Amino acid sequence: MTQIIDGKKISKEIKDELKEKVSALAAEGIEKCLAVIQVGADPASSVYVNNKKKACEYIGIRSLAYELPAETTEEELLELIRELNGRADVDGMIVQLPLPAQINEERVLLAIDPAKDVDGFHPMSVGNLSIGRPGFVSCTPAGIIQLLKRSGIEISGKECVVIGRSNIVGKPMGMLLLRENGTVTICHSRTKDLRQVCKRADILVVAIGKPLFIDETYVKEGAVVIDVGIHRDENNKLCGDVDFERVAPHCSAITPVPGGVGPMTIAMLMSNCVFGPQ
Repeated sequence: MTQIIDGKKISKEIKDELKEKVSALAAEGIEKCLAVIQVGADPASSVYVNNKKKACEYIGIRSLAYELPAETTEEELLELIRELNGRADVDGMIVQLPLPAQINEERVLLAIDPAKDVDGFHPMSVGNLSIGRPGFVSCTPAGIIQLLKRSGIEISGKECVVIGRSNIVGKPMGMLLLRENGTVTICHSRTKDLRQVCKRADILVVAIGKPLFIDETYVKEGAVVIDVGIHRDENNKLCGDVDFERVAPHCSAITPVPGGVGPMTIAMLMSNCVFGPQ
């Protein structure tokens, strides 16, 4: 029987644990605070920002929302970041991506104090992860590790294959699996014989960005499959990078879309804000 990994349930467990922690900190007079900056009114970004505010409210984290007009200059945004960097009452800061064309994304991310980089995107955060030092970890890969651990799935000694080499998911995912003593292969558009490489995997993490790309011919019997993708199919129904209906019968465990990896990203963002670099 295939185990369906319930990301909604696990993310709620994490948020409830964080709620208790924040309550205990409040009893000691310590308040946690997250600053969220959005430039422009991109509809998808607005949904994400709203979800972050709701999560803060549920857990008891104070949230500061900065909703800036689309014509905001790069210097105005950098000035706000500098101000928040200097505020002792702000524990974490995120700048919602994408940014308008007149703003250099890299310059903005570099301007965030690494000690407040709860998204885990700053080069110092990435560098700390790669050499095993404490630091913030990108939220989606961190959430996937929690999904595996809290579902009783052993990582140590397992053959782990990650499809995708993005800075936000693929690369940090590989490093986190390595940190958990997995044997890791990262695949990408130039990988030869992708199907055969995937079929070696005990744990297959798919972040390829192509709807329903992975079918049962890519999956070893009894593998664990984690689907990071999210798309709309021809019927406007949410789907992932994995063809769930075809792949699920061959897995020991699999994440659905929606309700798998997605809910974990905000839960781990909140965890980063509460616990700081780890």
